[in-house]
Amino acid sequence: MAGIPHDHYEPKTSGEKWLHKRLPIAGIAYDTLMIPTPKNLNWMWIWGIVLTFTLVLQIVTGIVLVMHYVPHVDMAFASVEHIMRDVNGGHMIRYFHMNGASLFFVAVYAHIFRSLYYGSYKAPREVTWIIGNLMFLLMMASAFMGYVLPWGQMSFHGTAVITGLFGAIPFVGEALQTWILGGPAVGQAALNRFFSLHYLMPMLLLGLTVVHIWAFHTTGNNNPTGVEVRRSSKEEAERDTLPFWPYFVIKDLFALAIIIAVFMAVVGFMPNYLGHPDNYIEANPLATPSHIVPEWYFLPFYAILRAFTPDVWIVMFTSWITFGIVDAAFFGVLAMFGSLVVLALAPWLDTSSVRSGRYRPMFKWWFAALVVDFFVLMWAGAMPAEGIYPIIALIGATYWFAYFLVILPLLGVIERPLAQPRTIEDDFKAHYRSDQGSGGATAPTPAE
Repeated sequence: MAGIPHDHYEPKTSGEKWLHKRLPIAGIAYDTLMIPTPKNLNWMWIWGIVLTFTLVLQIVTGIVLVMHYVPHVDMAFASVEHIMRDVNGGHMIRYFHMNGASLFFVAVYAHIFRSLYYGSYKAPREVTWIIGNLMFLLMMASAFMGYVLPWGQMSFHGTAVITGLFGAIPFVGEALQTWILGGPAVGQAALNRFFSLHYLMPMLLLGLTVVHIWAFHTTGNNNPTGVEVRRSSKEEAERDTLPFWPYFVIKDLFALAIIIAVFMAVVGFMPNYLGHPDNYIEANPLATPSHIVPEWYFLPFYAILRAFTPDVWIVMFTSWITFGIVDAAFFGVLAMFGSLVVLALAPWLDTSSVRSGRYRPMFKWWFAALVVDFFVLMWAGAMPAEGIYPIIALIGATYWFAYFLVILPLLGVIERPLAQPRTIEDDFKAHYRSDQGSGGATAPTPAE
């Protein structure tokens, strides 16, 4: 960790010295495992290892599946059934891959909301946050590309609906949609392209994962207090930190074992719970399902997409001033992608000088409302686009944008934060005073 004094790798044997001069891989591994880590990290810091495990799981199971999958419109569905019925262990490999995608998004959403609550996106970690958002986009793109591959009814028609949104872009929409699909409609060209990209994107995601880890190893890990590790001397740094190995590795592995146990139970006893039964019907362009829904992890953004109907005032106003160029469909696309943009801009929209939400009493309530809002949007996205559901989705979308564009900037001005601990060591002792004898926490200093 750059800037924090700690012991670095020193080769001892002649063989280690020879290798270290030519390829310092042992030094990189040592510095990664022994990296000084804030010793007050709580259980919300276990999602990184879950995401790493799930990425490896998806790549390995994907490689096995692609050995038997046939990317052809006449054989794709049958090849998936062949995997399920005839390949030794094929049904389990596919169920691992299917439910692995859900585990991936459970972990990434927990990771994102933890970062939002504890202010992990704030300086000097803005680049780390942006890289994480790029990884999130790649995850969603890869999951969307993979959803079409089984060539079931929901896969086919869901892909047609989502790609059709690009056609709503003024002037270039139709050409862009044709370029994405490789033709006028979802067919063989689209299946070839999505299959290739679904295979490529996890490799790009793996590369970005390395950069992401490198980035936060450079700036240092955030912690629940938001207080930085002291860097003036090695002795002070050691009082605020512990080596990543063995303390946090064992803690992460324990949490991972529990999550894998739950994951195995889902795969073993309810593997299709998060799927859609229509996807076990071969794609038929002439028979459209009555209610098209994407996978659950897309539902909040799908709700935002559908929330802006032609009778919403901001859509009517925008359409009027643009002489009809911007219609409801295009506005929905802008809102969906805009919801991701404001998330990425959080480091610059949050004006508070206090990093952690633990010491921000007003922020806690608005953040709790954001979490509830996310689940409300998820629920609304699964409902038909009729009746009261578009109204609920519109309210949820409004709060999502208001939180980042209005509430975060204002809270930095009007909120009075609570007192923060002076050091990570003080916070650690305050939480584990019973294990520290009489060495209690130093009185915290008021937040500036």
